[in-house]
Amino acid sequence: MTEEMIAKAERNKATLGFTNVEFRLGGIEAMPFEDRSVDVIISNCVLNLVPDKHTAFSEIYRVLKPGGHFCISDVVVQGAWNAAVRESAELYAGCVSGALDQAEYLGIIRNAGFTHVKIRKSKPIPLPDELLQPYLDDEGMEAYKQNVHGIFSITVTGLK
Repeated sequence: MTEEMIAKAERNKATLGFTNVEFRLGGIEAMPFEDRSVDVIISNCVLNLVPDKHTAFSEIYRVLKPGGHFCISDVVVQGAWNAAVRESAELYAGCVSGALDQAEYLGIIRNAGFTHVKIRKSKPIPLPDELLQPYLDDEGMEAYKQNVHGIFSITVTGLK
């Protein structure tokens, strides 16, 4: 987050009259919260951009109170993607190349200690052929078109 984002969030909080919400400037890999001090964590499609997802989910676990939970919307992939896709700055900015395989993503969450991990919603994210063609050969494009490879927006929850 940036200072500008915090200021906007504070303005929205005041406009809506919320008194039970707090915003702090910090990174998800080193959250500025005490252990077991947070009831709920929400995130909207940013964890796929975090290089160390293991640390991020460990931090989420660390700061949540016992019985606390998270609700995260994020981008995951299914199927193997080649190095060209994984290394594309354009696809990284579009939240694709930083996305993990869905099974690996859920495994990281469970390994952090969370229980009752559940995908609440899953929606395919179609990309235009012309966006992927520079990175995929004919076989890769065909696999994508036949849904062997796919990009999905998921909403996942977990309990500490």
